[in-house]
Amino acid sequence: MSEPITVSKVIEKLSSRFLPDNAQGISATYQFLLDDADDFYFTIADQTLNVELGEHKDPDITLIVNSETFIRVVTGEQDGMSAFLKGQLRAEGNVMLATKLGKYFSKERQR
Repeated sequence: MSEPITVSKVIEKLSSRFLPDNAQGISATYQFLLDDADDFYFTIADQTLNVELGEHKDPDITLIVNSETFIRVVTGEQDGMSAFLKGQLRAEGNVMLATKLGKYFSKERQR
């Protein structure tokens, strides 16, 4: 049996799922504010990913969500746009960045 997916496990695996070729020309910081788990952010620049816990002082986009919805979106059980339209996910800042988020990560481990 596999262990349940948690926000911490998603954060741990972000780097191994990152697709640098798909992030060419992107320079952005994505902040995730989770009401029931650790907040975190990641910055994509020069086709590299840097993941940090906590809050960034000036993110390009902030996504506000609970951990249950976050995990459903990450695993593909729920579409991010669906979560947004149902009020389960809020986006502040450059919301166009949210539409591109999925292309920067693979479902499978890359390294």
